[in-house]
Parts: sequence; C-alpha cells; structure tokens
Amino acid sequence: MMSAPLIPTPLVADQFAPPHGFFTRIGGVSTGAYASLNCGLNGADAPDHVATNRARAARAIGADPTALSGLVQVHGNRAIAITQPIDPSHRPQADALVTATPGLALGIITADCAPVLFSAEAGRIVGAAHAGWRGAQLGVLEATIEAMRQLGASTIEAVIGPCIHQASYEVGADLHEAVCAGHPPDRQFFRPGVKPHHWQFDLPGYCAARLARAGAKPTILPADTYADPARFFSHRRRTHEASGPGGHQISIIRTAT
Repeated sequence: MMSAPLIPTPLVADQFAPPHGFFTRIGGVSTGAYASLNCGLNGADAPDHVATNRARAARAIGADPTALSGLVQVHGNRAIAITQPIDPSHRPQADALVTATPGLALGIITADCAPVLFSAEAGRIVGAAHAGWRGAQLGVLEATIEAMRQLGASTIEAVIGPCIHQASYEVGADLHEAVCAGHPPDRQFFRPGVKPHHWQFDLPGYCAARLARAGAKPTILPADTYADPARFFSHRRRTHEASGPGGHQISIIRTAT
C-alpha cells in the first residue's frame, strides 16, 4: 500500500492578513541533493519535480499553481508590478514583485538570502522581495514599498522569513564597508568575527531596520537556514561542506479575496 504524499507545511506570520507561507525543504518529490521540496527553477533538478513542488506549495496557501509568478533573481533592486501571471519561461530579471490583482500569487526563491513578504490594505495589495545583503544594500526593500504605494498602499507590514542569521553569517571587510558606507549607524548589525577583519552580520536585523526607515512595520521569523539542515536548504552551508549542487525553498504570498 502506497503512503500518502507529504503536504508542505510552511511557516506563517501571526496576524498577517493575506494567504502566505515560508516553505521549508520538506514535502516535495525531489530526490538526492534536492530533496525534497526544491522550488528553484535554475538548478539541475528534474523540471517535472520542480513543477510538482511549486504546485504543491501554491496549493498549500490556497493559490492556483497557474497564478504563481516568479523572477530571475539577480541581487538587484528592481521591483515589478504585475496584473497577470508571469510565464515561467519568460521571467524578467528583478528581485521583487507587487500586485493588487485578486488571486495572483508571488513567489521568491532563497537558500540563505532573506525572503520578505509584504501586505497592505488588509492583504489586497501584496509584495514579495528577495533580499540578500547586496540587494538590501541597493534598496530592493524600499523599491518594493514604493511600488506598493504606487498601487495605493498606505500602511505596509513586512515579514522577514527564514534566512541566514548572525551567528552563522561571517563576512569580510568588503561587505562590512559597503553596508556601513551608506548609513554608518548600520554598524550595529555587525559584531566581531572569529578571524581578524571579519564580522558576524545580522541580515534580518539589517533588513528590518531598512524596512522601518522606509515606513513599513517589520517582523522577523526566528529561523536560521544555515543552522537547520533538516528544514532548510543553505547555499553557504553547501559551499562550506563542498557538497555540490542543492535546492532552494520558496516563499509565496497571494492577494486576499
């Protein structure tokens, strides 16, 4: 007798109006290094496995899989407003999506960078952003907020999902200087690393501060992708272990209806 397939169970934020989910690596059909809910479109995983995984994740938050849109994420600061689903084979290069169209779902792929989901007007206007340190420093979060305001958003809430946290994130002088040069008070998000001229960087704290400065109300979910291999893919952990290719988790938000 065959067992029933696992159902993806995402992390969610309390009192956050729109249907949403920050998915883990659990509950999909991929195997090997991609086991099991790999939702990245650019890796070497079997395309039919990825399609099944993305459909499972969409359905888990009550979204039609054909309404799920994604991007070719490039660690930049471009935010795009959409009124219809993006063809997966013609995804634009950008790092954030916003919409006010009922039923549309926005997906962000991560494996240590911060997925940030946005809601305004009781979930009738939503956004999703991919915020690694570089995209955050370049202003992708502020660009997402501005794009939502162009759609009529006033009070904006933002949830920072599972990403690499300070205890796991040692960085060098280049990152430290790039972040601090733009806003010296952001030195507060660094503490000394083990090696000379290295620091431990608080990526979710940095994102939360930028969101607050831009007028949004941020929340951080306490989940470190690097430190939890059972639940999360992690690019940095994979690099440190020299374990070859690996997967990416997805975070999805849908407009409230």
